[in-house]
Amino acid sequence: MRHAVKCGSKDQKAMRRYISLFVFLILTTLVATIARAFPPGDWYEALAKPEWTPPGWLFGPVWSLLYLFIAIAGWLVWRSKGLGLALLFWLAQLTFNGLWSYFMFGLNEIDSAMIDIALLWLAIAGFILTSWRVSRLAALMFVPYLAWVSFAAALNFAVLKLNS
Repeated sequence: MRHAVKCGSKDQKAMRRYISLFVFLILTTLVATIARAFPPGDWYEALAKPEWTPPGWLFGPVWSLLYLFIAIAGWLVWRSKGLGLALLFWLAQLTFNGLWSYFMFGLNEIDSAMIDIALLWLAIAGFILTSWRVSRLAALMFVPYLAWVSFAAALNFAVLKLNS
């Protein structure tokens, strides 16, 4: 009888773990869905862009992988530490991530998008620094995200300059 209670307790713990992962996946998917609600469209196509602008088809696969990493990294920190500074940076980056598409493609405000992406970059870097002691894997999962957002910020800046 004691064994059955222990086993049930393990099952409940595993279930809570997977439910919390699901919550992080849902939050990240929600932000991705919001971002997709503001596609580049004709306005962006008409803008002058640098020759090193990647093809449009590349953004979907890259962001899909990054959003998966974002969700898992946040979940790993949550499991290890709960709500703390690292998770606050995680929430901040998620917010700035969702706002960028709104500023850039929804409002057509390249300068507001530039400010947002700078704040996004700082939130990502903040997450990496504060999560390193909590979960190195979580911190490392944000490195490709930081690299991509660094590239996106350079592209945002180039588009701003070319169209000012």
